[in-house]
Amino acid sequence: MNEPAAPRPPLPPFDAVAAARKVRLAEDAWNTRDPARVALAYTPDSVWRNRAEFIRGRAAIVAFLARKWQRELDYRLIKELWAWGERRIAVRFAYEWHDDSGNWFRSYGNENWAFDGAGYMGQRIASINDLPIAAHERLFHWPLGRRPDDHPGLTALDL
Repeated sequence: MNEPAAPRPPLPPFDAVAAARKVRLAEDAWNTRDPARVALAYTPDSVWRNRAEFIRGRAAIVAFLARKWQRELDYRLIKELWAWGERRIAVRFAYEWHDDSGNWFRSYGNENWAFDGAGYMGQRIASINDLPIAAHERLFHWPLGRRPDDHPGLTALDL
């Protein structure tokens, strides 16, 4: 018999503070580029649409993220809260990365998230567009890992 998952705060129902905290925790996890760690935030049967790819379950999430970060090198992400409801959060984000030929990109997108009562994401719908940029146009220069608290967010960067 499966034991219930330990709660993953902040928990629904979300207010502005809890929703913003949930977004920052997600950003921090994704900036580790550790697929197994990131996947722990999702329900075991989580359903994703990422661009035109449909993904179901933690194992598929781990495989997807491993492929993603083999291709998207030196990945740095900023997420920003867009809107929230009782069990839903909408996010806008941008991330910078380069391919194995040294071509840089800034990827922009929006995500819609739905959570269970224990704070795990059961649904993630992401729409993403990639913009080629020159290396000198990069805006995300912190060392790989968590974005420093004093680094500007999307609004401050006018993204």
